[in-house]
Amino acid sequence: MAKKNKNEMSFLDHLEDLRWLLVRSSAAIIIMALVTYFFSDFIFDDIIFGPTDANFITYRFFCEVAQILGITGDICVKELPFTIQNTSMEGQINVFVWTCITAGFILAFPYILYELWRFISPALYEKEKKNAIIFIFVSSILFFLGVLFGYLIIVPLSINFVATFSVSSVVKNEFNLDSYIGMIKTSVIAAGLFFELPIIIYFLTKLGLVGPDFLRKYRKYAIVIVLIVAAIVTPPDVVSQITVAIPMLLIYEASIWISALVEKNRKKNEQSSSRI
Repeated sequence: MAKKNKNEMSFLDHLEDLRWLLVRSSAAIIIMALVTYFFSDFIFDDIIFGPTDANFITYRFFCEVAQILGITGDICVKELPFTIQNTSMEGQINVFVWTCITAGFILAFPYILYELWRFISPALYEKEKKNAIIFIFVSSILFFLGVLFGYLIIVPLSINFVATFSVSSVVKNEFNLDSYIGMIKTSVIAAGLFFELPIIIYFLTKLGLVGPDFLRKYRKYAIVIVLIVAAIVTPPDVVSQITVAIPMLLIYEASIWISALVEKNRKKNEQSSSRI
């Protein structure tokens, strides 16, 4: 039986395509999760629990920057006074499984983008379909940069803040394993997806749902939100807050530039069509 033309597909046919997209993407995540199983010791000891060490690269970097700038205060991390404990029988098993799945999702992200592109490509022009490799490459790079930003900046600064914060010397910080892992997963995945904002804005502008004027209008609100987020996830020092806020603001500004470029090209194409 011949395959239906995409333009002739019914709503149920599109749902079937979406179902297979989810099936193939889930299979890719599971396969990559199984791969991470063989590197679980490195993932947990060196990556997951790396930020619990006062000699972690981020802490040393901020300490060196503070010394160069002549900033005084408790920026240099000497110790992280907390312990991580497991309080449920199946706690470590659940953490192990879901950490491997999360790592599998991160590693399989380029393939998930490929499947997503296959799903939406019928709605695009032929010229745009040829940009599949560029789309997957740029989107993957942005996602991985976001993951690194979340892991190297947001996670250690958050850990340092909550580890050194205390309402009283009587209270000792003993963090639950699920809480610790959850914070890392949320920070890393959220940062990775946030770095996809320029790509999302590109498609929303193509659909006419947003434009550069809209983004510029709400820029001041975006700045306030970014500063609030930076203040929440970082210790109360200006250097840390600026380090978190600047990349996020640059991503927003890049989204405005991309939206303006897409709108300019669309208007140019419309003018060319009207002359014919």
